[in-house]
Amino acid sequence: MTVLVTGGAGYIGSHMVLALRDAGEDVVVLDNLSTGFRWAVPENVKFVAGDAGDHNLVLRLILANPIDAVIHFAGSIVVPESVANPLGYYLNNTCKSRTLIASTVAAKVPHFIFSSSAAVYGMPQENPVAEDARLAPISPYGTSKLMSELMLRDAARAHDLRYVALRYFNVAGADPLGRSGQSTARATHLVKVACEAALGQRPELQVFGSDYPTPDGTCIRDYIHVTDLAGAHLDALRYLRAGGESAVLNCGYGSGFSVLEVIAAVKRISHGEFRVRMGPRRAGDPAAIVAKAERIGAVLGWKPTLDRLDTIVGHALAWEKRLIEYRAAS
Repeated sequence: MTVLVTGGAGYIGSHMVLALRDAGEDVVVLDNLSTGFRWAVPENVKFVAGDAGDHNLVLRLILANPIDAVIHFAGSIVVPESVANPLGYYLNNTCKSRTLIASTVAAKVPHFIFSSSAAVYGMPQENPVAEDARLAPISPYGTSKLMSELMLRDAARAHDLRYVALRYFNVAGADPLGRSGQSTARATHLVKVACEAALGQRPELQVFGSDYPTPDGTCIRDYIHVTDLAGAHLDALRYLRAGGESAVLNCGYGSGFSVLEVIAAVKRISHGEFRVRMGPRRAGDPAAIVAKAERIGAVLGWKPTLDRLDTIVGHALAWEKRLIEYRAAS
C-alpha cells in the first residue's frame, strides 16, 4: 500500500517521508511548495506539486495509486501570524482540511493521520495537560486545528474512516543523519532562531515576554525532536492498519524548558555567544504548556529515543551549519 503525505516537502513532512521510506513504505507527496522545498523530497519518492485543498487533484492521486492512508501536514503554523490573519488560517488550515477529508471519504481511504497542536488547549488550567483537558484555544491557529479535529471526529462517525490526531507540542531538531531540517527563511521556532544567532546568521534573538508566572519569567514549552515525532506518526499508521480505533493523543515528552533555558543550551552546545533582547509578550502565547504524555505510549506503543534538549539542539545546530555551507557553495 501507499501513503499520501500532504505537506511532505516541509519541515515535519519531510522527516515523515524519510521515516516512511526507511520503513519500506511507498509514498506520494503532495505539496504546493509555499513553504516547503522540492529538494527535501527524496528522488525515489513520487512528488506532485499541488494543493491539499484541490478536491479533484486529490481524488486523481488516490485513484491512481494504491493509497490506504493520508498523513496531513499541509497548513500554516505561526501563532502570531494567525492572530493578524485569522481568515487566512481558517482557509488554509480548516477549509482545506475539510476538503481533504471529503476527498479521502469519497475515495474510500480508511486511515487518516492529522497533525494537530497543543494550541487547542489555550491557557491550560494545570500542567502537564492531558488529552481530556478543557479545549479553549486562544489563537486562530489553535482554533483552526480544533475545528479540523472536530470535522475528523464527525466524519469518522458517519463514514468508514478511522483517524489519529496527534497534538504536537514544540517541534525542534533535525534528522540525525543530516538529510533534512528546518529550512524556512525567517522561521519563528525558538531553537532554530537561537541556532542561527549562535552561528552569526542573526544579529540578535528577541525574547517575547519576561514577566510570565514562571520561575525565570519566560514561557515554558515541551520540546519534541522532529524525528521522534515522525516515529509517532509511523506508530499511528501501524496502529490504524492493525484495526485500532480513532484516537486523539498528545505528542510531547512531559517535561518543559523555559525560553532562557533553551537559549543557555544553545550557547553551551555551540560555544557561541549572541545578543538576547527582551521584548513584550506576543498575542496567543500561554505562559507554560507541557504534555501529559502517557497515553500515546499506552495506545501506540511509542517510545521516543531522542528526548533530551541537548540532543535536539545538537541536531538543529548541525543542520544550520549544513545550510550555511550549502549557501556558501551556491
